[in-house]
Amino acid sequence: MKIEREGKYVWRIRREGRMRVDAVVFLDSEMVNDPQFQAAFKQLMNVATLPGVVKEVYGMPDIHWGYGFPIGGVAAFDASGEGIISPGAVGFDINCGVRLMKTPLTYEQVKGRIKKLVQEIYNLIPVGVGSRGSLRLGKKGLSKVCREGAAWAVKAGYGTEEDLKFIEDGGKIAFADPNTVSKTAFERGEDELGTLGGGNHFIEIQRVEEIFDPNAAEVFGLFLDQIVIMIHTGSRGFGHQIATDYIKMMRDNLKSHNADLPDKQLINAPFTHPLGQSYFAAMASAANYAFANRQIIGHLVRKAVWRVFGGDVDVTLLYDLAHNIAKVEEYEIDGKKRKLIVHRKGATRAFGPENPRVPESYRRVGQPVLIPGDMGSASYVLVGTRKAESWTFGSSAHGAGRVLGRREALRRLSYQEVLEELHSKGIEVMSRGKKTLVEEAPEAYKDVDVVVKITDALGIARKVARLVPVGVVKG
Repeated sequence: MKIEREGKYVWRIRREGRMRVDAVVFLDSEMVNDPQFQAAFKQLMNVATLPGVVKEVYGMPDIHWGYGFPIGGVAAFDASGEGIISPGAVGFDINCGVRLMKTPLTYEQVKGRIKKLVQEIYNLIPVGVGSRGSLRLGKKGLSKVCREGAAWAVKAGYGTEEDLKFIEDGGKIAFADPNTVSKTAFERGEDELGTLGGGNHFIEIQRVEEIFDPNAAEVFGLFLDQIVIMIHTGSRGFGHQIATDYIKMMRDNLKSHNADLPDKQLINAPFTHPLGQSYFAAMASAANYAFANRQIIGHLVRKAVWRVFGGDVDVTLLYDLAHNIAKVEEYEIDGKKRKLIVHRKGATRAFGPENPRVPESYRRVGQPVLIPGDMGSASYVLVGTRKAESWTFGSSAHGAGRVLGRREALRRLSYQEVLEELHSKGIEVMSRGKKTLVEEAPEAYKDVDVVVKITDALGIARKVARLVPVGVVKG
């Protein structure tokens, strides 16, 4: 593997062997030379060998090793020719995503009641691996969720029609088909709506510490010292089972097509093949489940705020966006507009000004891009750019990116150390289990400030505001 520097934060791995296109990674020189990222670079090279891949494949500043396809990876495939769709390139937690809720409250107004708000959120929203919600819908009800997404949750009394304007794709992907989803997936998902789950999923009460772009911040409704609440979760066991099911189906039914893969975890189907279309419809069903899940949780967060600060507090949605998804989008390749199936795994859309897929009230500045950090560090609001649309298939980084595996974090750190560090920063925390808190400690992640600095310097998303945690709810 030979990596050539093309710019301060741009590195190119030129086509070699069976690669059909180059691989490009966006890192500083320290990270690009760190041995722990070499496996992720190799995975990106493997992606570049897949049928129908176009232009080049990208590793965002938060890139790290994943299942077959690196997390922080972006790749686009021809949607009408030999291009493929791959469950491993979408991820097991389909539409793991981030939602940011705004309040009119300042830190001064809430600082004495942060602990109470954390407790109320914890009481209202089931958290942790295997957490179960109070909704029991059965297959018929869940099929409606699969088709309607966040709109189903609003109809059920969780939130308002106004919320739907500020969710990626309106919180509903139209081509979802619950008939492509297995009985096992429905069984796993039947009681997980409105639950946070475990791992890196969280709810954070945050303070707007710094504004970088006053114009965009005003458009988004952000101001200094404002209290906002970030939610990070996805499709839970429902999406995980769909990924598991289709990996097996593609392995069993498309043996000759997948006979020569550089990595069996990149199992795939031609996008136009019936199995490719079936996975696409099932993936969309899981994505809609995840949009509904975050909509329910978002409204329960509203309730928690009302219980602590009164029902007249206006808690509104800034934006809700997806990670871990494949979408049909149109881009210019070699001077021609082409429909592509864009895989973003641990990456997010970052559309620029005047893009019709950006909410109308944000359209003059661009789409909000939400990049969470970890429990002890900052998160960021950025704004998408036309440069991202012309360069990276409208994509940006999605988070800090792990540098320590969960086992290694447990080996190196202790629960008491992590808790003391968070308390020393004035962060109230509630977690269902001690293990999760240690696994998700700040030391387990890259420095989010560096990830965002690179993203901003590249121009694929621009910094708008820096948010710091004052309260955390974990699984």
